[in-house]
This record gives sequence, structure tokens and C-alpha cells, in this order.
Amino acid sequence: MGTDRWSEHGLGHLLNPTDPESEDREWIAQVWSNIVRKACGLPTKSLGFEHLPAVGRISVSSPIVMKSLARLNAGKKYAKQIKPFNFLISCHVREFGFPFRSDPEKFHLIAPYDSDPRRWLKKTWIDEYSGNEFGITTAGTTGDRFTARVKTYGDVLEDYEFHPESKCADSQGNPCTKETVGLLQRRHIKIDGLKYIGKESNSLEEVESGLIQSERNIYTEYTDPRRDEWTTKLSPLMRKIPLKLLVRACKGHISRRALIDMRAGRSRPHRKNQEFLKPIIQKLAQTPSVRRNLS
Repeated sequence: MGTDRWSEHGLGHLLNPTDPESEDREWIAQVWSNIVRKACGLPTKSLGFEHLPAVGRISVSSPIVMKSLARLNAGKKYAKQIKPFNFLISCHVREFGFPFRSDPEKFHLIAPYDSDPRRWLKKTWIDEYSGNEFGITTAGTTGDRFTARVKTYGDVLEDYEFHPESKCADSQGNPCTKETVGLLQRRHIKIDGLKYIGKESNSLEEVESGLIQSERNIYTEYTDPRRDEWTTKLSPLMRKIPLKLLVRACKGHISRRALIDMRAGRSRPHRKNQEFLKPIIQKLAQTPSVRRNLS
């Protein structure tokens, strides 16, 4: 692999640990060099920054972030406050490292921008969602009531080296896992359905890097009733299932008359009834008598 072919993807959100003010990405090249040398059975070099908290730079780009900074800004003159589009630093909590009673999917630590790595562990950090303040540590494996156990650069690089490549398959065509080695190939996919989502999907890389804890926090799905799961899959299956089986399975929940109208396409169940019917339809579709009708 040429020295100009390494990728920043998955690490580019982090500050340069050797000089946080520098835009130089040569430290990522050193990481890749170690990964390749290790895979080839060659000795690797200590990078010297593995012990530091893994910190990235973000901007104040939403009202939610501004709201979490209210306590920090309180009582300060406007010139001294953190304002929209100012820079902040952000760290990444290790698995099981969240403070007690916090929601891992709604917890993200930020702090005023500071380019000195020696001060990162001493700073007070703010949870973007609650506005509560916490300390951070890189020792141990868990957090406590007031402290989060955050990832170090070493933790991030270990995850990076062994993360599965979801877009690729192994030599046998199976999806890649953390243990997959060798020449990879592109995975073959089959379209199962269409879902319309908003431009929030541009934030998927932030989910992958840990800046956003869950994909559910970024998706806005726009349902097209002409192409949703009920219309394209469940309703056609329902028409193949004998009415008496459906009535027996739905007894006390959905009336016989309602099931007749749904099978005939004269009515469409509301969301809760769709959720109720989905496992029933899928289960009945696997019975031998129904499978013969489907074949």
C-alpha cells in the first residue's frame, strides 16, 4: 500500500493528538502503518499518544447545544460567552463508561475548546442533552455517578483496527466480522423495500464516530403508504391466509368483519393493529397449508 493511499475515514473526526491546533493528518498515516505492519507480522512502533483522551472538535451548530451551555454562560458578558458556531471539544464515552443512571443514547460530553491535551482530564465537561456537568477519566473500565470513563486514542485505534467492514464480504461471500482477514469483495444485496428518509442521514458518520449515540436520533422517515411494508408484503400475505386462521389468532383484538375488510383491501389497519398483525401474519404464513398456497 502506497503511503498516499491511507484513509481518514473513521479517525478524521479526532484532533491531531501530537498537535491539536494542526490540521496535519500524518498521525493517521502512522496508525495505518502500524496496522499493516502488525498484519504482516512486523514490529510496530509506539505512537506516544495512546493514553490521551480521544477528543474531537465540533461547532455550536444547534439550539440544543446552546441550551446545554446556558449554565456555563450564565453571568458572563456576551463577549465572554460561548456563541453559535464557536468551537467546542467533544470526547467519546467507552462502553459501560457512562455515569450511573444516564441514558447511553442521550449522552454526549462537550467542553469549551482547549488545545492543550494536559488539561482535558482536568476540565469540567457538559452533557449536551441534560446540561449536567461531569468529570472524565481514562482509568478503570466504568464510570461513576459524577465521572465518565472516556475512550483514549488507544481504545479508538483498537476498535478501528478490528471493526467489521459492513460493505464487504469475505472470500466466501459472507458478511465481514471483526475476525475476517484476506481479500474482501463487495457484498451482494437484494432490495427488500423502500424507505424515504431525510437528509439527516448525512450524520451517519457522526454516529459511527460516537458524536451521536444512536442512528434513531438522526433518522426522519417519510412513509409512502403505496410502498410501505403493509401494502407490499403483509397485505398480500394476509389474502393468502384462510380467514378462520386469522379470526382465531386475532380473537378479542380485531373483529371478523374488520379482518374481512382488510383482506379485501377495503380498509387499512392503523399503526398499532399493523404491529399486532405483523407477527401473526408472518407466523401463519409459515404453516404448511399456507405455504402451499404461496408456492
